[in-house]
Amino acid sequence: MGKNDKKLSALDVLRTGPVIPVVELGKPEQAAPLARALLAGGIRVMEITLRSGAALEGIRRIAQELPEMLVGAGTVLNPDDLRSVAQAGGRFTISPGLTPALFAAAHNGPIPLIPGVATPSELMLAQERGFTALKFFPAEAAGGVRMLKSLHGPFPKITFCPTGGIGEGNYQDYLALANVACVGGSWLAPPELIEQGDWDSISRLAAATQL
Repeated sequence: MGKNDKKLSALDVLRTGPVIPVVELGKPEQAAPLARALLAGGIRVMEITLRSGAALEGIRRIAQELPEMLVGAGTVLNPDDLRSVAQAGGRFTISPGLTPALFAAAHNGPIPLIPGVATPSELMLAQERGFTALKFFPAEAAGGVRMLKSLHGPFPKITFCPTGGIGEGNYQDYLALANVACVGGSWLAPPELIEQGDWDSISRLAAATQL
């Protein structure tokens, strides 16, 4: 990582663009072409989930070949995951939940963590630990737009990236909320298009979110 990477905050990540593509790679060699396709469509940030064995190598390739892409990892569950992502060149981590061990590792680590919350109590715990840029997950199942509107009153300093059940039909409803900086979703890079190597279609999907 460069010397300026430590200055990156979780809020910086969420403000990079309105949509963060959530990607599950099948093969490491898909990573760089996918990143190029997203960049061509105007997207400069992407999350590669650790649910795939290709994830860390994919992150490493993007970090080395396409430094203009802000690449990070999702499904980060423990301190070892966080360290592995940082060592691979990832610029941020996203977790579906929160644990004391993960909080501690993030505070001492070189890259930001965006922890996931679904309830006011989890939100209060995250805020108590100094985290104010959060993932709202699973967004639709946890109350969606109405829940986020309700949370804004008692928690006006919290900024969210809702993820889970968000797609072309509803992502703009979330982006219209005062406490939402961006959304996460897999519709921009569906597995079938990645597997087919249909990078032009992915670029078109990406470009459509920038309008």
